[in-house]
Amino acid sequence: MAHAILLNGEAIDLRGICVHEDDLLMGRTTSKADIRRRFEHIRSLGCNAARLAHYPHHEDTARIADEMGILLWQEIPVYWAIDFANPETLRDASNQLDEMIVRDFNRASVILWGVGNENADTDARLFFMRSLAEQAREQDPTRLIGAACLINRKDFRIEDRLAEHLDVIGLNEYFGWYEEGYEGLLKLLANSNPDRPVVISETGAEAAPGFRDNSHLLFSEDRQAAMLSEQVRIGDACPYIAGIFPWLLYDFRSQRRQTRYQQGWNRKGHHRRG
Repeated sequence: MAHAILLNGEAIDLRGICVHEDDLLMGRTTSKADIRRRFEHIRSLGCNAARLAHYPHHEDTARIADEMGILLWQEIPVYWAIDFANPETLRDASNQLDEMIVRDFNRASVILWGVGNENADTDARLFFMRSLAEQAREQDPTRLIGAACLINRKDFRIEDRLAEHLDVIGLNEYFGWYEEGYEGLLKLLANSNPDRPVVISETGAEAAPGFRDNSHLLFSEDRQAAMLSEQVRIGDACPYIAGIFPWLLYDFRSQRRQTRYQQGWNRKGHHRRG
């Protein structure tokens, strides 16, 4: 059971989705009605969990998740261009982690505290994120601690010094989209031998709403569906993969994405909203 995630003593397969607080009409605001609608859409996709990326979401989110039976991965915004050597940055991250745990410690829906996302394995980063993992475990020894890690690109395997301080290793990968085909994913999984559960914390393909193509052209909904199906099939066949959280529930604004299909949006949303 070393690779299993247990819920009430029984292994559970996390069928999740990543979620941003970004609404087509409301923008980056939220309400209780919007949260409930979001969770209804999550359930309509067959999901049992949500990764609240990449920052603490509204305080009503966990309360409503309790009511609606959605498991939550909550996290703080430790990603990309973080100044890991700056003590003030660590103090800020530590405070955000403390406030998140204190706020939602008693929420049954919360199963995992996330301490970061997609950071290169450096000495400064290891100290920074190890400190956060230790803090989370001290404040709440009952829940899992995780982070979305990068892979060893030289040897092509899941390898991160932070992993020994985590309960769950997150794997962000986009084989079938940014990297053509799935041979690399199969090689990566075969080369790896983790001693704890791994979840695919991000994967996905973009699709322009309503664009269909039987030959699975890029940005077609058919390509997106086929890619996700293959990701799930490969993950299910791997003994240490305990779940998947595709990127993302809804399309969201991203001004740097300006192809004819994107037009200022990240189109990886898996639920289309009118």
